[in-house]
Amino acid sequence: MSNKKNKLHFSTKSIHVGNKIDETGAAVTPIHLTSTFRQPSFESSEKYVYSRVGSPTLSALEENLAMLENAKYAYAFASGMAAMTAIFMMFKPGDHVLISRNVYGGVFRLVTKVLNDNKVDFEFIDTTNLDIVSSSIKENTKLIHLETPSNPLLELADIEKISDLMHEKNILVSVDNTFMGSYGQRPLDLGADIVMHSTTKFISGHSDVLSGALMVNNDSAAEKITLIQNTGGALPSPFDAWLLLRSIKTLSVRVERQFENAGKIVQWLDNNPKVTRVIYPGLKSHKQFDLATKQHASPDGNPVYGSMISFELDKSIDINIFAKKLSIITLAESLGGVKSLISCPYSMTHASVPHDEKTTLGITPNLLRFSVGIEHVDDLISELDFAMNHN
Repeated sequence: MSNKKNKLHFSTKSIHVGNKIDETGAAVTPIHLTSTFRQPSFESSEKYVYSRVGSPTLSALEENLAMLENAKYAYAFASGMAAMTAIFMMFKPGDHVLISRNVYGGVFRLVTKVLNDNKVDFEFIDTTNLDIVSSSIKENTKLIHLETPSNPLLELADIEKISDLMHEKNILVSVDNTFMGSYGQRPLDLGADIVMHSTTKFISGHSDVLSGALMVNNDSAAEKITLIQNTGGALPSPFDAWLLLRSIKTLSVRVERQFENAGKIVQWLDNNPKVTRVIYPGLKSHKQFDLATKQHASPDGNPVYGSMISFELDKSIDINIFAKKLSIITLAESLGGVKSLISCPYSMTHASVPHDEKTTLGITPNLLRFSVGIEHVDDLISELDFAMNHN
């Protein structure tokens, strides 16, 4: 990218980086729906040979994704879990990997049910506590994986301090940035080596694409991930890559509206007697409010706090009746889209986590996770109020 493009604002680069006008003059990057590419001779090795190895649509997307996190490299995957699997596949028997204890249920299942026989030592720890992080390091520790903010309790890990600590010992740092998205947090700028996204969420933003991505600044890790992506073959289709390129063009305007809506809804929830707990990094009552204010920033440098809210309804409210009263807010898993979604982590996203573990973490049956969309905020508040008062 030229120096001129480097000086452009995030919203402008979101629209233009990777979206080159080709020889046809098409203003929108075309979709190359092909599995293979003609070669000029038997001996040739062209840039594009077979779509699992690379295609023009995928290349455009990966250039665009790298821009979002100021990364040297970006890799698109068929899902966020495919991207997570690629990270963990970098390690061999005897390696030690630290993971945030309050991690997404799918990652917990991957580690405890699928990769548990691979003889990699996975250890879940409280990554909100720097002393615990430091004392958990072993001679064979190769990676710490942070989910920050975490799902669904919105706990934060200090990316910059943990990265400094790990790099002193040549340990990689990966960060699941799905819950804040690139508009609100850029972990590579804070020292991380790998950023993971379920691009199904904020990056897609329309609940119509299943995909994932890794953005990487570490050359050695990039070399390994290149091999894993190519060999494993868990890539998005050209059409999904094209949909993501389309969606990223509106990332800034979508997310700004979502963050604004969330801030207003949080204030309403926090003053509602039928809500026993509100978890949101932008509330001063959040124990890591200061860290959120430092770590979460828009591309222009202003503090932002996201559009994910977790709140606990009073036990007098039947959450199933509450859900049936909702109309514009959809009861569904996922997050980050223009349409507001609500879920119960206890029985949905974290169903595979043992009851005792959920209790220890504070994931209760009446805790709801709200992904705020771009609907008019008054309509969202009115619907929540109706559902709480007609139970």
